[in-house]
Amino acid sequence: MSETPLTSPSSPRLAETMAEVEDALLSRWPETRLEPSLDRIRAFVELLGEPQRGYRSVHLTGTNGKTSTSRMVDALLRALELRTGRFTSPHVERMNERISVDGEPLDDEAFVRAFNDVAPYTHMVDEDQPHPLSFFETVVGMAYAAFADAPVDVAVVEVGMGGSWDATNVIDADVAVVLPIAVDHAKYLGGTPEAIASEKSGIIKAGSVVVSAAQDPGVDAVLVARVAEGGATLLREGVDFGVSARTPAVGGQIVTIEGLRGRYEDLFLPLYGAHQAQNAAIALATVEALVGGKEPLDGELVAAAFADVTSPARLEIVRRSPTVILDAAHNPHGAAATAAALEDSFTFDPLVGVLGVMADKDAEGLLVALEPVLSHVVVTQCSTDRAMRAEALGEAAIDVFGEERVTVVPRLADAIEAAATLAEAGESVSASIGAGAVLVTGSVVTAGEARTLLTAGRRKPGAGERS
Repeated sequence: MSETPLTSPSSPRLAETMAEVEDALLSRWPETRLEPSLDRIRAFVELLGEPQRGYRSVHLTGTNGKTSTSRMVDALLRALELRTGRFTSPHVERMNERISVDGEPLDDEAFVRAFNDVAPYTHMVDEDQPHPLSFFETVVGMAYAAFADAPVDVAVVEVGMGGSWDATNVIDADVAVVLPIAVDHAKYLGGTPEAIASEKSGIIKAGSVVVSAAQDPGVDAVLVARVAEGGATLLREGVDFGVSARTPAVGGQIVTIEGLRGRYEDLFLPLYGAHQAQNAAIALATVEALVGGKEPLDGELVAAAFADVTSPARLEIVRRSPTVILDAAHNPHGAAATAAALEDSFTFDPLVGVLGVMADKDAEGLLVALEPVLSHVVVTQCSTDRAMRAEALGEAAIDVFGEERVTVVPRLADAIEAAATLAEAGESVSASIGAGAVLVTGSVVTAGEARTLLTAGRRKPGAGERS
């Protein structure tokens, strides 16, 4: 770390390398340290000239599915020849992933430039506020400024956590998207779906259009009340749009979607699971709502956009012999969707899990959701201090799986190797037609570190890449 911080009030010098930018950003409050307020980010974007007001926007919240849906919305908008900016979090492997323009993450040079554009103002906010700008608030400001500088036609923005006081919420979105809501981050957002919905509904602004996934009745009631209060328009999955049919296919699934203005048949979606088909329907309705008009979107453009969608570490196959799949499920709701998708789309036998979970997550709920589809689980931990210790996770896993189906391997690389050995050994004695495979899951960090380990030989690492 630099002796003089890049954003020090006494010496607000600029960065020259990606490593310096990472150092400066990571020296700020981490994403896990929260002080619920929009005061700092409002002061920040005001100094930046309110860049978030220079383009139309889509704002997404919900418990799971935000990143995949954001990527789908982005792809559809680009197919319509609109220039896009996309902000998502957390990143899987590299910090650059959080800010994309025209579907591509900023490269190191552009990311450094985006940081330097806002760095002179960060210390001004730090001096004027009771608490300094956090890592997340600073990156949000970078993204909004970079989108204005591009310039983009539409920004697709995923909340970091919650809605009302999330730093992204200084944007007044044309379309607010609410993905399925379940209990997660209970310490910060509340212990019931209704309490969490109240917080997440804070992204709904007066006069906006709200596109909502099918929700539990209590959550739906909260959203209906918020929409009525703000004079917004509510469009519901299952009422105004939805998935009409889906069939698992090689490399993904074939989906037919009933949109807001027409039916889009036999779309190939190269992602697995009913939850991804649901995300596709929500993304399509979102874009229909944003562009307006009465006619359906061009079906060929929609088909081409969906066929090119990717979503790293969302049931992503990264290796064969044995097959290794990465998934960023980090709560019981997400793990249940992953388990259903595995049963729906694959015939792996045995399927061995590698599970690394954050200490503040519902590890037991994750284990219970995954137990029916895993023959064995290798519990481990990733490199962050937030990780649950492998030994503690192992104790929880034994309670769910039984001692004979649990192995504890603290180092992630060794855990993956141990799981691969178990998958290959199990396959050799299995009477099933299916092949053995490994599923690495439990958190975005676990999936990201595994992705770096398993794909490092396929690409040249960029400056500042995590190892």
